[in-house]
Amino acid sequence: MSAEAVAFAFLAALVLGGGLGVVTSRNVAHAALFLLVSLAAVAGIFVLLVAEFLALVQILVYGGAVVIVLVFALMLTRLEEFSRVRDNAQRPLAIVAALAVMGALAGAFLTDRPDTQALEGQGLAELGRELFTNWVVPFEIASLVLLVALIGAVLMARDGDGE
Repeated sequence: MSAEAVAFAFLAALVLGGGLGVVTSRNVAHAALFLLVSLAAVAGIFVLLVAEFLALVQILVYGGAVVIVLVFALMLTRLEEFSRVRDNAQRPLAIVAALAVMGALAGAFLTDRPDTQALEGQGLAELGRELFTNWVVPFEIASLVLLVALIGAVLMARDGDGE
């Protein structure tokens, strides 16, 4: 077994373990940390696929921004409102749906295996030029939307007695 295969197996186990931790954790802060582990392992898989730019975006955008926004939302959530929605009667249906999706994905992967050819990535310099010439405005708009969402969450979490 090659070093790449061992690294992939380790990272895949981290992705699956992190995802399992997200859905089984009773503590929402722990679920956010499990999500961060899973997203970081996906970035490692991108590195194995010679997609360094996607690994960088995975760490910066998902591992950084999304998890930080999730932690801010957790900090601003009122605990008395959260306690009544902790457990759900639809858990068995969710387990059946998750197993069905997993079976469909496994079947699709086993019937149509991807080619295992040598991978060659696109240069980071070319991706940087494209990003900072053609895609600057969409990224800035996305950052403003995230900022407005964060400010809205803060305003919604405040009590009406002038804190």
